[in-house]
Amino acid sequence: MGEIVVVREGSGPEVLLVHGGAGPRTTWGAVAALAERWTLAYVHRRGYPPSPPPQERQDFEVDALDLAPLLAGRPHVVAHSYGVLGTLIAAAAALGSVRSLTLIEPPLNYLVPDDPEVARLDRIGDAVLTHGMDMDPAELREFLHLAGAPIGDGPLPKEVVAGVRRAHGGRPTSEARPQLVAIRDAGVPVLVASGDHAAAFERICDALADALGGKRSVHPGAGHFVAAAPGFAAQLEAFLRKSATWRGSSSG
Repeated sequence: MGEIVVVREGSGPEVLLVHGGAGPRTTWGAVAALAERWTLAYVHRRGYPPSPPPQERQDFEVDALDLAPLLAGRPHVVAHSYGVLGTLIAAAAALGSVRSLTLIEPPLNYLVPDDPEVARLDRIGDAVLTHGMDMDPAELREFLHLAGAPIGDGPLPKEVVAGVRRAHGGRPTSEARPQLVAIRDAGVPVLVASGDHAAAFERICDALADALGGKRSVHPGAGHFVAAAPGFAAQLEAFLRKSATWRGSSSG
């Protein structure tokens, strides 16, 4: 497989930005000013130009393989949604390879068993990946709203349809089981952030922060695209600065 593309801007310690279902500029545009003090490394996952398309499907295990060589310089890593899955797998496979992890609203629904709202999010999320535009229209709109897609009452915008088709056939998030205990035991600094727009995401993020021994922050105002919420960039930078001195198990 061809290598994915990473676009770097700015100067200073590297912050690797791993998007989810939306592209990097949509996901991370609001933190672009951090390039004045940090090197922002915008990952383009497979299927998001200029990176090559996936050979078979969107797959968080392939994402992890793509991310592995990008961790050689021990960057801070900030990941959103589906992008969190591959990030956690890659980080657990090379403990000490990341300086910190900031994780935003991942679909790790298994962390909150027996919760009806989380179970519904899990079901309709997997339905999007399995059925794409052929799933129940009302449930598709429900998922797109939760995922922060710009939809109204009329026909779905063409860019939203394109995004659904790109995700169609992807590996279901319900199959992801990253090694959270290994990351926690390694002492990796972790920040888990959410947008206070859906109870299911809040509960997942609470459970993830607890599982990783991480810090928790909530930033209303931008829905699922938490990085665009008021105060997030400042909170992120404060966390990055505080985490800068962590050496990790591989560094002695």
